[in-house]
Amino acid sequence: MSKYLDDIKEILGSDADSLLNYTCWGIPTEMLTPPSPDFVDHLAANTNRPIPVLRSLQTLFDTGRLKGTGYLSILPVDQGVEHSAGASFALNPIYFDPEHIVRLALEAKCSAVVSTLGVLGSVARKYAHRIPFILKINHNELLSYPNTYDQILFASVKQAQDMGAVAIGATIYFGSPESRRQIQEVSTAFHIAHEMGMATILWCYLRNKAFKTKENDYHLAADLTGQANYLGATIEADIVKQKLPCINGGFRDLHFGKTSPEVYDKLVPNNPIDLLRYQVANCYMGRVGLISSGGASVGSNDLKEAVKTAVINKRGGGMGLILGRKAFQRPFREGIHIIQNVQNVYLEKEITLA
Repeated sequence: MSKYLDDIKEILGSDADSLLNYTCWGIPTEMLTPPSPDFVDHLAANTNRPIPVLRSLQTLFDTGRLKGTGYLSILPVDQGVEHSAGASFALNPIYFDPEHIVRLALEAKCSAVVSTLGVLGSVARKYAHRIPFILKINHNELLSYPNTYDQILFASVKQAQDMGAVAIGATIYFGSPESRRQIQEVSTAFHIAHEMGMATILWCYLRNKAFKTKENDYHLAADLTGQANYLGATIEADIVKQKLPCINGGFRDLHFGKTSPEVYDKLVPNNPIDLLRYQVANCYMGRVGLISSGGASVGSNDLKEAVKTAVINKRGGGMGLILGRKAFQRPFREGIHIIQNVQNVYLEKEITLA
């Protein structure tokens, strides 16, 4: 019986029919390993992950409103470093105080909260046993002049373990001159995290000035982000975080790398759900979970955009949403409202794989 479908349709408005009734034809559902309540038992348990990692993954899936669904709703707030604290928290100065970040995740009934060493460490004894902590160990910082873009280590895996984190997170800027060093650093950190019993989440982001042309921003191309996901799965990320794809054709139009015409002519029709499904395909057909970024706050349209992203993610075969700015850059209760409307998408059984 439909519980949230009418509300979701109302939020989506004119996009409801095209998103809720679409059927993927590039990569059919039958090829996927979709999220499920027994994901850890029937999939992760067959991997080379140490037993404590399985327990850490299960902790994520057993927390919050999405408990027992196989989907995740995660609050990430590392923007105080990534985008500067002023740019991130001026709209809601309460979030300069780390406790409010964790309270938002708790009261919204998220699966976990992601943040920096300083933020999570400052409240670890009060909250680490109440909601899963995910420590983001590397960041780009914007105080160096002139600004540069490079993910550097701010924390160690041991510090994550000491504060009781169940997982670590990291970013690699694939396509950047620094990416090869970052791949080596993060691969080593993920191996250590697994040895210590923690799960691993990788922000598989693209970063190269050449990827943005006058016509298109190929940082959001399905083929390029898909390949980034594949590299993330290769270094044994348990979960991949990726931005929602908006276009395709990065390798083809920028004339670099290698691909196949089949990617554009057959596998990836020009539909947002098919574009995301190609990202899932590159996550070993769903054996590695794909969570989509909630993106920046865009104002009054935030609720619709967040719910739309969740529908695309779920119907494409993704594992959930990791939504931050659309929540913490709004009044506290309004942020909870947006997060829980996203969660409703994953709780609504009538919304299925496309």
